[in-house]
Amino acid sequence: MSKAKPFCISKWEVWEAYKRVKANQGAAGVDEQTIADFERNLKRNLYKIWNRMSSGSYFPPPVRTVKIPKANGGERKLGIPTVSDRIAQQVVKSRLEPAVDPLFHPDSYGYRPGKSALDAVGQARQRCWRYDWIVDLDIKGFFDNIPQDLLIRAVKKHAKEQWMVLYIERWLKAPVQEEDGQLFPREKGTPQGGVSVAIGSASPRGHTKRFAANQPNSSSVSFSPPRRLPSCRTTTASSSPPS
Repeated sequence: MSKAKPFCISKWEVWEAYKRVKANQGAAGVDEQTIADFERNLKRNLYKIWNRMSSGSYFPPPVRTVKIPKANGGERKLGIPTVSDRIAQQVVKSRLEPAVDPLFHPDSYGYRPGKSALDAVGQARQRCWRYDWIVDLDIKGFFDNIPQDLLIRAVKKHAKEQWMVLYIERWLKAPVQEEDGQLFPREKGTPQGGVSVAIGSASPRGHTKRFAANQPNSSSVSFSPPRRLPSCRTTTASSSPPS
C-alpha cells in the first residue's frame, strides 16, 4: 500500500488549474517552454506538478523578468513564471481566493473573479453624477516593495491549509532572472505578473474594507491593489444626471 501524501491536493485541482492557465495563454518562462510544449507530454507534466505539490517537495524555478515601456517614459518590470509554475500557483489561488474575496470592499475591482477594470470605469462614471470631486491615490512601487513578512502574516490568517502558506513563501523568495540571464535573490515585494500577483495582493486589499466603511460621505472605486479613487461629496452641493 502506497504511503499517503502529506498535503491533500487532488489531481482534479491540478487539471482545473491547467485549463485556466491555458485559457490565459502567456509567454514562456526561464525554461522557454510554451503551453504547446507543455502539452506534448501533458499527462506526465501534470502528474509531476501534483506529485511534488502534494508531497511538499515543490520548489518554484526563477521568474523571468521582462521590461515594458510605461506611458510616462519609464519602464515596468513584469515577472513571467514558467507554465508549470503558473499551474501550481493557480492551484493555490483557487483554494485561497474563496476565503479572502468576501473580505474585499465591494468597490474593489482589481484581480477579482467576475470583476474587471471596465466594471470599475462604469461604476466611476455613474458616481460622477453623485459626487463632486475625486482624489486619485497611487502607491508607487507597490508590488516591488510590499513587505513579505506582513504579507505572510495576512496569508496565515486566512489560509486554511498549511501547504498554501508554504508555497506562497517559496514563491515570494524565488529568485528573478534578468534579461541578461543574471539571477538575483528576492528579499521584498512580489513579481508583477503571473498568478502570484493576485495571491500577493489579496490580503492587503481586504483590509481597505474596514477603512472605507468608516469614512463618512465618501465612496471609492479600486482598480487594483495600489490604486484607489475615492469619490467625496461636499456639504454644499451635489450633482445630478441630466434628464
